[in-house]
Amino acid sequence: MLRRTKIVATLGPATDSPESLAAIIAAGVDVTRLNFSHGSADDHIQRANRVRDAAASQGRFVAIMADLQGPKLRVARFTDNKVALKRGQIFVLDAAMDKEAGTAERVGIDYEELINDVKPGDILVLDDGRIEMEVEEVDERSITSRILIGGPLSNNKGLNKRGGGLSADALTEKDKQDIVTAAKLGADYVAVSFVRTADDMHTARALLKKAGSSAGLVAKIERAELAHDNDALDAVIEASDAVMVARGDLAVEIGDAELVGVQKNIISRARILNKVVITATQMMESMIENPMPTRAEVSDVANAVFDYTDAVMLSAETAVGDYPVEAVEAMVRICTGAERHPSTHTSGHRMHESMELVDEAIALSAMYAANHLDGVQAIICMTETGATPLLMSRIKSSLPIFAFSRHTSTQNRVTLYRGVQTVPFDSQQLPNEEVNAMAVAELLNRGVVEEGALVVMTKGDYANAQGGTNSMKIVRVGSQIR
Repeated sequence: MLRRTKIVATLGPATDSPESLAAIIAAGVDVTRLNFSHGSADDHIQRANRVRDAAASQGRFVAIMADLQGPKLRVARFTDNKVALKRGQIFVLDAAMDKEAGTAERVGIDYEELINDVKPGDILVLDDGRIEMEVEEVDERSITSRILIGGPLSNNKGLNKRGGGLSADALTEKDKQDIVTAAKLGADYVAVSFVRTADDMHTARALLKKAGSSAGLVAKIERAELAHDNDALDAVIEASDAVMVARGDLAVEIGDAELVGVQKNIISRARILNKVVITATQMMESMIENPMPTRAEVSDVANAVFDYTDAVMLSAETAVGDYPVEAVEAMVRICTGAERHPSTHTSGHRMHESMELVDEAIALSAMYAANHLDGVQAIICMTETGATPLLMSRIKSSLPIFAFSRHTSTQNRVTLYRGVQTVPFDSQQLPNEEVNAMAVAELLNRGVVEEGALVVMTKGDYANAQGGTNSMKIVRVGSQIR
């Protein structure tokens, strides 16, 4: 059975060698993530080139996602690099002090507008939620708080406000420069951090277009404002090509208790709105230092698969971990194991809704026909942009969807779509009456279908034209196909 859930792996020192990169791609990575919070533009360009070379050598299509840093709010630096904060003590965030002179009593902040975003009684969290403090006093230059949960705090650790409400723009000047780099290296996707509104995504898209890129945009959902407002969430999803459940900062802002429910809601809303969704952060965290995942991590990944996420993501596990290949292999095992469960094969998606678009009606009809007709082994979708296989991938099924396309950009884009495999196929070079037969022959040669099996096919009347999928055909392998 072909794995349907896709795997995103973050690149870093652990996978910089050609051998390590080739190994994780061979193990099953579908999309590589370049974390623009670290490294230079040249570093990212070199990694992207290595990905393309490694994928080509294996006959694979592997997408590249450029992940923008965004307005990561941080404390400044300490004189001794690290301090220990104790429960009950007073700790001051001082916007006016030397950024290199932090002590156990006070430290500078890099986002000075924080003073205008908080008030007494607010809870601030540091270092991904490991430290909590309650604001007691705010003046024109500093925030005085009392530590509720203490612990060690080192240089440049992240800072969030429980419940959200920070006014920092999603796109910093660094991000705008990095968008140009993403376009230069040919990124297939660009992820925008700390998105607040749909306008953030519209701005990012305009900047991408200006830089000469048509990359898909991924909105990282990590603000409390979107977690608690479905209208705002839907607007962001509709302005994007994909969304990421960025559970690290999201959990810090909304609290651990709400995270699972919010994750399920984001996945559901994305599927309803026909957009791709990635589930990310700490999925196999223990495998940074251990060759096997914990049972809790197995359940976490499997439950995301049951919720019908398109992809699951590895972060530090493959960027700096000791066992990057084993982490990918474990995720492959868990995904394929979860996909055997009957609940992932049947769908009621949009059964009781009307549709306005012909290509959407054809895509969903093809999937329902394939799911309910005995003997179907595969779905072939002739596509220019990948729009029709995306619609197909919203439907739960155990059957593989093959996106036949002549465009490398489309082949890379669909690597993120659940259940979709890509096949290079230039129908422009074939007589129209031979296209269907040659497409089925390609799957037969790959061993995907057998003689006598049924294949569902979709395409448009006008070959090689963008949009316009308007026909579905069911053919039998081995018979005369026109």
